[in-house]
Amino acid sequence: MELATSELSYPGSGNWEIPIDLFGSKKHAGVSRGVLAFTDESGNIVFRVNRHPPNPNSLPLPKDKKLLLDASGNTLFSIYRYHNGSWKCYKGNSEENKELVFSVQRTLKTITRVELEVLFEAERSNDECCDLKVKGSPFKRSCCIYKHVDLVAQPDVQAPPNTCQ
Repeated sequence: MELATSELSYPGSGNWEIPIDLFGSKKHAGVSRGVLAFTDESGNIVFRVNRHPPNPNSLPLPKDKKLLLDASGNTLFSIYRYHNGSWKCYKGNSEENKELVFSVQRTLKTITRVELEVLFEAERSNDECCDLKVKGSPFKRSCCIYKHVDLVAQPDVQAPPNTCQ
């Protein structure tokens, strides 16, 4: 009897059945200082986050702009942070509303807790309920991501499960 084998698949390749672990670091040997790199278990860079000065001609003026790049350096998403605590994410290197993927609004910020609501534009109707809720602790460097009441992700696997409650 022969066993079927499957190759490891990265996000975007169409096979979302095989999860991979990504490790984030600002101190990776293959990137310049201050660039956040996400690598696989072999140390290969899968994604990078580059910070860019915002365009002073865009209104309302964003406080910060970050680009999510793939391993080849292609821009996947542009993420803008605004002074009111909100973020907007666009496809590619765009600021056009037709390219808006999702927006994030901070609903709680204390010394020990942060809560965010994520709204995906493709799923928008007249219902303004959030699509995802992120609850986290900056000091514990942990967070949990919920869709309604269901836990869908817990990025920090070393944190105790009750840190999100």
